[in-house]
Amino acid sequence: MSAASTSEAALRDGEKIPISTLVVVYTPDLRVLLVERADHPGYWQSVTGSQERGETLAQTATRELAEETGIDARAYGNVADWNLTNVFEIYPQWQSRFPRGTTHNSEHVFGLQVPHPVAVMLAPREHRAHVWLPWQQAAAKCFSWSNRAAIEDLPHRAHALGG
Repeated sequence: MSAASTSEAALRDGEKIPISTLVVVYTPDLRVLLVERADHPGYWQSVTGSQERGETLAQTATRELAEETGIDARAYGNVADWNLTNVFEIYPQWQSRFPRGTTHNSEHVFGLQVPHPVAVMLAPREHRAHVWLPWQQAAAKCFSWSNRAAIEDLPHRAHALGG
C-alpha cells in the first residue's frame, strides 16, 4: 500500500500517516544541522516527522522542528517548501508504526536558514546528539539517501534563494 492510498480515516490510534517532512536546517555558510536517532545510534539525519491529521505540510515541518530541536522556525522567517517529494520504502523495523500493509512513505522536503549554528534542545526520546557540519560532511553522514540528496542540493538551492 502506498502513502497516497492510505486514508487518514483508516488510521487507528497511534498509527502514523505515511506522509512526512524532512527539514534541512542550515546556515549562510552551508553548515547543516544533523541529529542522531535515539532508537538507532549511528543513524544521523535532518529533522523528520510524520504529518498529523489536519496539518499542512508546512505545519508538520514547523512542529517537528520545534519538537525535535526546540528551534522555532517562525523566528527565522519560516520553513521554505523546496517542492521536492521523495517516495521510499519504509524500513521493515518501522513499518509497524503505520497502517497494516503500508510499505511506502511520501517525504516532502523543506529548508530553514538560520544566521549561525543556533542552540538545539533535543527531545531525548527521539535524538541523542546533534552536530553542525559543512554540507559535504553532513551529506556523507546521513543514513538516508533522500536526506543525503537534499543536502547535496543545498548549495544550488541556497544560491537560487540568494543565500
